[in-house]
Amino acid sequence: MKKLLLCIAFAGIRLASFATPTPPDSVEDREQVYIDSVQATLHYQTGHISFPNNLGSLDVPKGFRYLDARQSEYVLTKLWGNPTGESLGMLFPADRGPLDYNNWAFALEYDPSGYVEDDDAADIDYDDLLKEMQDDTEEGNAEREAAGFGRVMLVGWASKPYYDAKLNVLHWAKELRFSGTPTTTLNYNVRLLGRKGVLNLQAIGEMTQLPEIRSTIPAVIESVELAKGQQYADFNPELDEVAAYGIGGLVAGKVLAKVGFLALAAKFWKIILALVAGCGAAIRRFFGSKITND
Repeated sequence: MKKLLLCIAFAGIRLASFATPTPPDSVEDREQVYIDSVQATLHYQTGHISFPNNLGSLDVPKGFRYLDARQSEYVLTKLWGNPTGESLGMLFPADRGPLDYNNWAFALEYDPSGYVEDDDAADIDYDDLLKEMQDDTEEGNAEREAAGFGRVMLVGWASKPYYDAKLNVLHWAKELRFSGTPTTTLNYNVRLLGRKGVLNLQAIGEMTQLPEIRSTIPAVIESVELAKGQQYADFNPELDEVAAYGIGGLVAGKVLAKVGFLALAAKFWKIILALVAGCGAAIRRFFGSKITND
């Protein structure tokens, strides 16, 4: 029922956009007209980007373009169907937009939940942690189904967690499978630890995109910086709050309620995209029958 309603709504948007005196010749052309019209409204930036509240900055890496927080909110909520939340923007590959084939992007968010102590990093057995995360994911499926969403399975590490103690950067990738989808999903996480929280960069894509996304990680890490006074080394134990979790808890997502809406996006983003893809097929059948009958 949810899929049908989404298809009807999406078809309605497309039908409205196709109501022109001289429509394009093919269904594929009509879909491309819609995609082009939506993506033409987005205005990207390159160069130096300052985050609000003197949090830090981003120097857009080569091969990427930045979409500001307001437009990213539109992409995340209106185009991709995620819940509302606070975003610092998105990094898109320069040759792809949010509705293009084979698209993916890094979504940026700041989690002000405190200083994450890293003294457990060297002692973590990530194979054991994976098993714990798989069990937690399975236990959470009942709640997801009760909320009207499908089940999700944590298949395994797509890229094992790695903590760079010199840069205070943690990154890892998970392979997920959502019920009703034919392929698995890649969830790549980069976390820059700071004095009062964590700067999150999260990419969602297909598993086939792992080599491409992983190849960008060094440049993406180098591109972001927390401001002086906000960096990990600036922590003051007499003034600053310590987070309720360490490196292991950050990877395991034990405090998803604090992480914000992108945690939910990680669960449901690709489901939304898969439904939209299914709608596209339905719309092609619809327009195909119209073209045949007309």
